[in-house]
Amino acid sequence: METYHSNMARRWVLSLQREGRIIRQGNHNKKVHIFRYVTESTFDSYMWQLIENKQKFISQIMTSKAPVRSCEDVDEAALSYAEVKALATGNPAVKEKMALDVDVAKLKLLKANHMNNQYRLEDDIVRNFPQQIAKLTEIIDSYKADIAHFSEHKITDPEQFSMEISGKVFTEKKEAGMALLAVCKDIKSVDAAMDIGSYQGFNMRIQFDSWSKEFILSVKHESVAKVRLGADALGNITRINNLLESYPEKLAEAEQRLETVQEQMTNAKEEVGKPFPKEEELNQKLERLSELNALLNMDEREDTETEQSESKEKEERPARGSIHEKLQIYKEKSQRESETGKETRKRDFGLE
Repeated sequence: METYHSNMARRWVLSLQREGRIIRQGNHNKKVHIFRYVTESTFDSYMWQLIENKQKFISQIMTSKAPVRSCEDVDEAALSYAEVKALATGNPAVKEKMALDVDVAKLKLLKANHMNNQYRLEDDIVRNFPQQIAKLTEIIDSYKADIAHFSEHKITDPEQFSMEISGKVFTEKKEAGMALLAVCKDIKSVDAAMDIGSYQGFNMRIQFDSWSKEFILSVKHESVAKVRLGADALGNITRINNLLESYPEKLAEAEQRLETVQEQMTNAKEEVGKPFPKEEELNQKLERLSELNALLNMDEREDTETEQSESKEKEERPARGSIHEKLQIYKEKSQRESETGKETRKRDFGLE
């Protein structure tokens, strides 16, 4: 029976493969028609169920939405004799069992997702959110200190420009820009950062990024901010000024992220500890599925008892063999009756 079931599954898979050869790029036919015939009270419904389960099995592997860690191939499924009989006779219990199998598997997957989410929330509350809050608080404090420091050392008069590069102070933007480009040419070590000077109270470092093939300039007081340098001398000075002017915007972004993380932590504390919302439904379907399995197993036991009873009747039934066998049975029966008669006559004559 299991071999027949396996062969049926293979024929269905081959049928789907043939459809794949029809509906594909390179087919010269503009239109194709595919007909599927399903016969009631046959294995067709089970085969379609098998294909559906196989697709769900593949979807679990190909998508990241379902947080499953293991999957079982549906090819290992086998029908019991009772299920085969029920399918052949159109027993609604098997159809209900198949639907319950799918529903229970889906609910178990949702419950596993719920439990994983609970564990993640607990981990976020205990470790992740506090770490993020502490880091963002430190960044915010650094930005505030840098904004205050920049306010004290900011060049308000364009005629009072000053930038120190490699120990030399430049009072002209163009000369300072050319000095930056010269420093970039002198950098020979890839990905190695080098201190080059200071500007408006911030230390400056240059590093060559081998991935983007660009020079990165960093400015630092409490926090570190970076900007990519170009080939234009004056343009690089403008980029540095824009970077320092962007600190208030960076501070606002950090404060917004901190507010978001704090809100997430509050929501996580409200959600953690909540039970699975469909726990009662899962238990009811598991109970009904157990009843159906027991019913199908009972049918199988009844079939086995019937077969054993029929086998016993055949053993007790008189043999229907050849004429020689019938004569032998008649001879043995006559001999037994003759011996019984002799013993009876002996008792009548008082010989015993």
